[in-house]
Amino acid sequence: MSDERNKSLNQEALLFHTTGRPGKIEVVATKPVATQRDLSLAYSPGVAEPCRVIHANPDMAYDYTAKGNLVAVISNGTAVLGLGDLGPLGAKPVMEGKAVLFKRFADVDGIDVELDSTDVDEIINTVRVIAPTYGGINLEDIKAPECFIIEQRLREILDIPVFHDDQHGTAIIAAAGLINACELTGRQLSDCKMVVNGAGAASIACIELVKAMGIGHDNAIMCDSKGVIYKGREDGMNQWKSAHAADTDARTLEDAMEGADVFFGLSVAGAVTKKMVASMAAKPIIFAMANPDPEITPEDIQEIRDDAIIATGRSDYPNQVNNVLGFPYIFRGALDVRARTINEQMKIAAAEALADLAREDVPDEVARAYRGTQLQFGPEYIIPTPFDPRLISAIPPAVAEAAMASGVARTPIVDMEQYTHELKARLDPTTGILQMILNQVRAAPKRVVFAEGEEEKVIRAALAFKQEGYGEPILIGYPERVKASLKTMGHDPEELTIVSARDYDRRDIYYDYLYKRWQRRGLLYRDCQRMVNTDRNIFGACMVAHGDADAMVTGVTRRFSVAYDDVRRVIDPKPRARVFGLSIMLARGRTVFIADTSVHELPSSVELADIASQAADFARRLGHEPRVAMIAFSTFGNAPHQASERINEAVSLLETRDLDFEFDGEMSVDVALNPELMELYPFCRLSGPANVLIMPGLQSANIAWKLLQSLGDATTVGPLLIGLSQPVQVVPIGSTVSDLVSIAALAAYDAEQANRSPL
Repeated sequence: MSDERNKSLNQEALLFHTTGRPGKIEVVATKPVATQRDLSLAYSPGVAEPCRVIHANPDMAYDYTAKGNLVAVISNGTAVLGLGDLGPLGAKPVMEGKAVLFKRFADVDGIDVELDSTDVDEIINTVRVIAPTYGGINLEDIKAPECFIIEQRLREILDIPVFHDDQHGTAIIAAAGLINACELTGRQLSDCKMVVNGAGAASIACIELVKAMGIGHDNAIMCDSKGVIYKGREDGMNQWKSAHAADTDARTLEDAMEGADVFFGLSVAGAVTKKMVASMAAKPIIFAMANPDPEITPEDIQEIRDDAIIATGRSDYPNQVNNVLGFPYIFRGALDVRARTINEQMKIAAAEALADLAREDVPDEVARAYRGTQLQFGPEYIIPTPFDPRLISAIPPAVAEAAMASGVARTPIVDMEQYTHELKARLDPTTGILQMILNQVRAAPKRVVFAEGEEEKVIRAALAFKQEGYGEPILIGYPERVKASLKTMGHDPEELTIVSARDYDRRDIYYDYLYKRWQRRGLLYRDCQRMVNTDRNIFGACMVAHGDADAMVTGVTRRFSVAYDDVRRVIDPKPRARVFGLSIMLARGRTVFIADTSVHELPSSVELADIASQAADFARRLGHEPRVAMIAFSTFGNAPHQASERINEAVSLLETRDLDFEFDGEMSVDVALNPELMELYPFCRLSGPANVLIMPGLQSANIAWKLLQSLGDATTVGPLLIGLSQPVQVVPIGSTVSDLVSIAALAAYDAEQANRSPL
């Protein structure tokens, strides 16, 4: 990545961390404390009773407090990423990020704890005395060899899981890949000759785990910066290296690599040469996991070996060894059986479950998201992808069963099938599906017009769009102005494509096209010329309509209705479709789709029915089984009002159609979302809370989603324009750079899906 791109990414990262509430996490109450009675139950005097129960039986803390889902993410900042010793505060953004990953992937509540100490005994004692608060301890970014001592002693004195992810996370994912690589090359793990380069925390954990899985002691040779770690060596040794000293004549990495079946690299870029790779055994297994640059690139390996199976730590190559495949799910399984520790059996179970998952048929939604990568068990797919929705139901059960079998589970799971179903329900599929959509866009990049190309925010969004690999942004604006802004921002003025109607060689085609559409609706030819030349939305929409761009995003500088009207002068709805706005609200692991939030002021009953059908289809595409509620201020005739007639007529229309989703109405929004209130109406056709809300009018819809957005109780996506024949999106005024990038990527996805099921 160039210095300019690094600078841009760094600026965006700082903005990301400071926008709104600083940082990435907050504490949210899980019980209401709105009334005096609520307060008396949450605190004094009601809280005294669970205190007494826990005092009598400490294990009841898992039932009456958050302990059972709480993990402390602990660091002293002495080995932060690849940045070295940044201290406790320098480590805090990373630890907050780790907490976010715990929540996002496994619904585990992670709380970061940064310790201002490098004294091993002080750190151990501090963690010991705070441990009763938590169900598990995740150690992070603590340098070797102190990390070994700290983890080992904490595992000895605590009766909750202690896991140093820098060590074991990498080891477990790499071991999963190794299992499958051995399967593909016809090897038995016990017969493999293996070389591990690097002698830090992750390297030692890797070699320990593969030995536990069957590789012989002298078949696994470890190297550090001074060469092979062999029996009798004294220079640069410690007790952890000595434990893996091999009986070998090899003294250098090059010596060790000769005839080796497997190479694990956890060291530095460039440590491995082509000559070393050439000397390895047939069908070599090469995991070059140094980050950000591997010990040897896959391209260099492939130049001299066409029989190698390759993995790296990078997302832009197949077979990424990514810790997020491990730690969230390992803790999920350990917490759910209230395990006393995470032992070798649980680690091996996690690795085997990952390996097994990679051998299964990949679901369509995952395969589509990684188009361009062969997601079928084979040399380029030996490790599952991080956003595979099956991980949550595959890894935790394996870990839990291993904990039970090895005797470290306090609360065994009786019905494992039911537990698996519960795991699937823990996580909302929306964020995973959205990420997979973005991955699909990377696999098939598109040309996306950013209509307001002279705005600094839009320029930064275009840069980010390109850097993320989503495609080629096209900025509409005066080139000299945009280039001046790029130069001021520290970027190459030629880095982005910039177009202007005044010198665009296809504008005559656009004039003719627009005139043909509008000549019988009051516009003269010169009016069409003026619109194309001066209105960037119309010019950009013409580019999309004529295939000169694949998609377009606009709206930063104009009201939604104005930008939408501009676009509609050029682009029609899809045949037999309604154009409407659909807003996606993600709150506390729950997604609700709200329509119409941007187009129809007072939709008719026919329009409401059509919007309901299209919104249900979109929700299903994002992994949800749609339950559609036609919203009103009344519920099933209580209280009757003529304003509800349109809603009831829309429901009647839906009843006449051959539909494959649940729907009902009219109903108030609290009944639609609250299962307890819904039980008052046993005839209601919804089997659970609604996840698609069809609002009676634009005013109520727009107020509802903007209220939720402004209060900060939900993450919002959209409103997305559904139903246009060409992929154009209009963002709200005030959208952030991240909003623009996401919506532009969704527009690009829509372009990719145009021949199948476009938005």
